[in-house]
Amino acid sequence: MFKPNDSLTPYIIAEIGVNHGGDINLAKKMIRQIAKAGAQCAKFQSYKAEKIAALESPSYWDLKKESTASQYELFQKYDSFGETEYKELKDECDRVGIDFITTPFDLEVVDELDSLQKFYKVASADITNLPLLKKISEKNKTIVMSTGASEIDEIKFSVEFLKRNGCKELILLHCILNYPTLPQNAQIGFIKKLINTFPKNKIGYSCHVAPEKTFLAQCLALDFGACIIEKHFTHNKNLKGNDHYHAFDYADLKNFTDLINHRRQLIGSGSKKNIKNEALAIKNARRSLYFSKTLKASHKISEDDLICLRPGTGISPTEWENILGKQLSRDVKQNQKLSRDDIKI
Repeated sequence: MFKPNDSLTPYIIAEIGVNHGGDINLAKKMIRQIAKAGAQCAKFQSYKAEKIAALESPSYWDLKKESTASQYELFQKYDSFGETEYKELKDECDRVGIDFITTPFDLEVVDELDSLQKFYKVASADITNLPLLKKISEKNKTIVMSTGASEIDEIKFSVEFLKRNGCKELILLHCILNYPTLPQNAQIGFIKKLINTFPKNKIGYSCHVAPEKTFLAQCLALDFGACIIEKHFTHNKNLKGNDHYHAFDYADLKNFTDLINHRRQLIGSGSKKNIKNEALAIKNARRSLYFSKTLKASHKISEDDLICLRPGTGISPTEWENILGKQLSRDVKQNQKLSRDDIKI
């Protein structure tokens, strides 16, 4: 069972994500670097573009750093790895003595890779993706969930939903869903709010602040009680695009324990309210309910009829349970966004 330590001996997740660019040998090399640098876990991301974003999904990142304006197009560049590749990467992690996990972004991936996962990581943008949360909960493993772009009531809703569906151990990570996150928006003091609101859950920090020589963002998170630090990892911070520009490299990770005084700006107010630059992430990184197939009027909607796709400009997946069992008022097409007019009152 996955058991993180405490803020004095934190569990460090180095997130390779898709920074390997589809190169399996490079991914293995990065795993070795992570192990040598002293982190406990190498994390990847597993998705297929068509199951995470609609064709029209716009970006929510800094286009000066990553110029691809379409989520679908960006994800399509890096969705080549499958079960075979992840098994190889899990074996490499085992060989060098660190944990392997990969964040699933669709239901099929959860089943395909479950045997490889020591625990599950839920991305911030999927905190309202109830079908995915339900699927992961049923696997009876520890869940680590980032809380970026979410107010406290939304976090409570998802925590309760996970509990109702079988999650026995849940760890919450404070996060700001900006790439990169400016120091004045880091709001690291919000970790205390999470600790006080969820006293039965361990709390960590998923950091998108661009690397500083001081590593103050991460050190402050530990001072506030984080037991997990998650940080993107790259073999070359000078590479353009994707998640290279806000990631640690080997040298950063190895020297992570440095402390320095730069507290006031990074701590912030201890509240995430009124951070206007998260509005685009809330709109475009969350998901809406779409039809997964063409259906006729009067059809009774089932779980297999719906898919959760970005952007979140339609009916939220938080209404998924209320939609199931409703009758269609008219014919609908595959990949059509669900609207109120499609459902009989």
